Amino acid sequence: MKSSKKISSALISVYHKDHLEPIVRKLHELGVTLYATGGTQDFIEGLKLPVVPVEDVTDYPSILGGRVKTLHPKIFGGILSRRENSSDITEMEEYKIPNIDLVIVDLYPFESTLASGADEQSIIEKIDIGGISLIRAAAKNFKDVLIIPSRDQYSFLSDILNNQDGVTSLEDRKRMCVQAFELSSHYDAAIFAYFNSDKSVDVFKQSIRTSRSLRYGENPHQAARFYGQFEDIFEQLHGKEISYNNLLDIDAAVSLIKEFEEPTVAILKHNNACGIASRSSISEAWKDALSADPVSAFGGIIIVNREIDGKSAEAMNQLFFEVLIAPAFSKDALEVLKQKKNRILLVQKGTELSAKQFRTLLNGVVEQDRDLKTESARDMKTVTKLAPTAVEVSDLEFANKIVKHTKSNTIVLAKNKQLLASGTGQTSRVDALQQAIAKAKNFGFDLKGSVMASDAFFPFPDCVEIADKAGIKTVIQPGGSIKDQESIDYCNEHGMAMVITGFRHFKH
Repeated sequence: MKSSKKISSALISVYHKDHLEPIVRKLHELGVTLYATGGTQDFIEGLKLPVVPVEDVTDYPSILGGRVKTLHPKIFGGILSRRENSSDITEMEEYKIPNIDLVIVDLYPFESTLASGADEQSIIEKIDIGGISLIRAAAKNFKDVLIIPSRDQYSFLSDILNNQDGVTSLEDRKRMCVQAFELSSHYDAAIFAYFNSDKSVDVFKQSIRTSRSLRYGENPHQAARFYGQFEDIFEQLHGKEISYNNLLDIDAAVSLIKEFEEPTVAILKHNNACGIASRSSISEAWKDALSADPVSAFGGIIIVNREIDGKSAEAMNQLFFEVLIAPAFSKDALEVLKQKKNRILLVQKGTELSAKQFRTLLNGVVEQDRDLKTESARDMKTVTKLAPTAVEVSDLEFANKIVKHTKSNTIVLAKNKQLLASGTGQTSRVDALQQAIAKAKNFGFDLKGSVMASDAFFPFPDCVEIADKAGIKTVIQPGGSIKDQESIDYCNEHGMAMVITGFRHFKH
């Protein structure tokens, strides 16, 4: 079998006609016989080039409003025939079926029609049937046929036509075969997701076509890629290539900052907030966020929910950090922050995050709903004789937002809308609390008047006792322990206020 194949005939059936003209003109120049359907035929004829209507091959008109054009043995026989199979050759001659060496397709735009908010009938009409069948047929017969499954591959085809005189190698055809089945599987996955929106068919399917190579994974010996449209959420203004670990921190930062409406600065390290404060200005918020743990802040990432001005940038520039995310940067701020060539500066354009989360686990995948529950004062049930003051309720809301986004087991201590300290990722809730208290004292914070938030219930009253002895008098927790009353009794006996929300926020 000859691996090189000269293109002598081409079937073209495309939705979008942009960038098609130079391809068609070059095919004509090379003496290739062109076959085309409806709108594509009209386009080629408009270029004053010869083209054979598909109907002339099939002896059958386009029917059902164009729903059936190419679905015919004389078309699919021409694509699927094995050029060196004697039986196929005999049948092709008997039924007068022309061989088709090149198939160019551009499918109906199902996904963009869906995204536009179109009605159901319009969406259904953009489910391509003939085109997807042509793609699969040509890809299956890659040993003899070249498939160009979308306009994204026009440059590849142009190179073959202009630099190889229309001669394809087996490698060329197999490369496009892979592209074709990738496109067809993605197209079908999108259609399936549309019809299965109620999850009546319980399967896991994801198809993300855009990806970028990362420098490495969590560690230099691990390869990594990011699949998704990073540019839909961020514009990178400056800095080095974003790493796997950067992405994990960025994801955690975006989820956290979304919780706050006042001017807020958060500093994260290994996906946990090591500093966060809400103030009347970003410069004040920065100062108080950094004071929570200036040691951990070194090499971390920073996210803010207001424009960064020159004053804030000057203060931030004193710290070494990897990434800074903001909705905008002033000109003065950029001049300061760009002084470090590797520092990553990101403008956050949106916060559209998936409502579902999934990860590989054992020999499969687990999926869950994103934790979208954020408790407010309305969710707080006071279970002690002493109720928290209005200021304490505000701090409880603040602390509970942070605890929701911190690795379990975790305890968060806060006062005046400032993170004082947190205990993160501990196997014991007591250890998490003791870690938080030790850190707060290490950085000179007075815990009197502060509040404590826990991501899960207290199985014993030991945590409220430790908090009380450290000067903490107000507590928020989900509740739900069979020994809740013991913690409540301790609070009542020692003048502490406790509220229960009924919502746990484990994060692993």
